[in-house]
Amino acid sequence: MAERVTIQDIADALNLSRNTVSKAINNTGILADSTREKVLQKAVEMGYKQFTYMNVSDINLSAADDAVPAFQGEIALLTCAKIDNSHFSATMLDKFQKEISKLGYSFTMHRVTKENRHSLTLPNSFRKDHTKGILCLETFNYDFSQMVCSMGIPTLFVDSPVLTGQPLPTDCLIMDNRNEIMSFVREMKHRGKTKIGFVGDSLHCQSFFERYMAYREAMYLNGLPIIEEYCLSGNVPDNDGFITEQYPSYLMSNIKNLKELPEVFICANDFVAIDLLQILRQLKISVPDDVWLCGFDDSPESRIVTPPLTTIHIHCEIMGISAVQLLLSRIKEPSLNYRTTYTETTLVYRESTGD
Repeated sequence: MAERVTIQDIADALNLSRNTVSKAINNTGILADSTREKVLQKAVEMGYKQFTYMNVSDINLSAADDAVPAFQGEIALLTCAKIDNSHFSATMLDKFQKEISKLGYSFTMHRVTKENRHSLTLPNSFRKDHTKGILCLETFNYDFSQMVCSMGIPTLFVDSPVLTGQPLPTDCLIMDNRNEIMSFVREMKHRGKTKIGFVGDSLHCQSFFERYMAYREAMYLNGLPIIEEYCLSGNVPDNDGFITEQYPSYLMSNIKNLKELPEVFICANDFVAIDLLQILRQLKISVPDDVWLCGFDDSPESRIVTPPLTTIHIHCEIMGISAVQLLLSRIKEPSLNYRTTYTETTLVYRESTGD
C-alpha cells in the first residue's frame, strides 16, 4: 500500500466503489448510516488523514460501539414551530440528536411562545447554566434572535429571520433555495411556459426570501417577463411573521382579483402550494389542466395530495449531520469566523406540472 492512504485504498479494502467512499468521507450524497460508519471506521483504521468535514478525534469511531461517552453538556433547541412528521426538520432533528448523543451531549427542546418573542424572554424550561450550545429552528423574530445571540452561548440557526438590518452574529445552516428554482424555470421555458408567478410571504423567513429572489433572478436570466400581478408575496396583516389560518383568505382574494392566471405558480413551500391548490379547486380551476404548481420541501403531504405536487426535496439527514459539524466546531472554537452553509436540494417532478 502507498505511504499515503487514498480513497481508492479504502474502497478496495471494503470492496466498495470509490464514489461511495468519497460520499462517506466528504459527507455528500445519501448513504445508509451503517455504510457511512463502516467507511469512516476503516478510514481511521488505515490512517486516512484527509477528512474534510470533521476531525478524526471528533468521529471517535475507534471506540467500542457500546462505549458510553463522557457527558459533555446540553444542546438546547429553541423553536417557534410545532415539529411533527410533516415538518422538514423532523428527520434532521432525529439525525442531529442521534449524532450528538454519540459524542456525549444531551438534547432538550424548548417551545418559544408569542409572549417570549414579544418580551424577549426565554422559555422557563431553558437552563442557561447547563447549555453548551443552542440550535434555533424557525425563530424568525429578529429581535428575539438577536437576544439569543447576545447570550454568549455557541448558537446555530437553521434558517433565520430575513436579514434586513445588521447580520446576526451566528452560524446559519440553510437548504439551497436557488439552484433548483433556476432549473425549474429553465425547464418551464423549454416546455413553452413563460407566464410564471410566485406565491408565499417573501418576508416570512430567509428561505422564503431567497426562494422569491431566486424566482425573480431565474425569470430575468431566462428572458421571461416578471408580471408583478402574479407575485403574491405578501401576507395577512398582524400575522406575527407566521402563515396563519387567515392566510387562505389572502390567497383567495388575490387569485379572484387576477385578470388572468399565469401558466405556472412557484410556491414558497408545499403547504402554501396545498393552500393554493384548495383555493383553485374552490374556484373550479384545475391543476394541472389550467395551471401548474411547484412546491418546496417534498413534505409527505406533497406526495398524497391530488394531484401529487412537483416540489424541491430537502436532504434532511445531511442537514442534521451538517448541524452537528457546525455547532460542535463552534463550541470547540468560539472565535471562528461566522459561517453560512447551504445543503443540496433536488427537484422532483410530479403530476401538478403534468409529469
